[in-house]
Amino acid sequence: MLLERAAEVGLDGLAVTDHDEISASVRAAEVAPEDDLVGIPGIEISSAAGHVIGLNVTDLIEPGLSFAETLRQIREQGGIAVVPHPFQEMRSGVLANISKGELREADAIEVYNSRLVTGYSNRQARRFAERYGLPITAGSDAHVSDMVGRAVTLVDADERTADAICDAILDGRTTLQTRRTPWLVSARQAVGNTRRRVRLALNALLP
Repeated sequence: MLLERAAEVGLDGLAVTDHDEISASVRAAEVAPEDDLVGIPGIEISSAAGHVIGLNVTDLIEPGLSFAETLRQIREQGGIAVVPHPFQEMRSGVLANISKGELREADAIEVYNSRLVTGYSNRQARRFAERYGLPITAGSDAHVSDMVGRAVTLVDADERTADAICDAILDGRTTLQTRRTPWLVSARQAVGNTRRRVRLALNALLP
């Protein structure tokens, strides 16, 4: 469904980055050419500092590792480390737990996340990336297929491959096309995320 939607809205490629799980992303990358898409395997890792996206990785990276170790393991697989929504503490943005100096060690910063309310944290992320000359990306953060393609990273790549796309991101050869996720969709997802965190907290308290 995600791949069909990506092709339908005119994307050339897609990175599926589930939270702390990678098998579905690897499978999506394998079958993406059937829809004339480049599939980039990836994962959104719950590091000890917060969320970190590993692009072009195929092996699971365990949650709970330090920010630096998470980046090291992504790169060890030949992938790149993109930090999503770094200024959003309520969504596990890493700046709640690391310094801005440490954030500068990332390979790229997501400066537009389509699931926004005021957009202030997106603007903070863009100013940070511009100040320190870090590559930028955009993310739909599409938890439902209809939201695929809300935020697109346009890449000036040498080839139509996952490796070439990631190399272009590292080089900063990106521009962004962005639209916000409809407010009601974001609100429903926020409520679901809050319920999930509460359940996890309660489970942790149980003997």
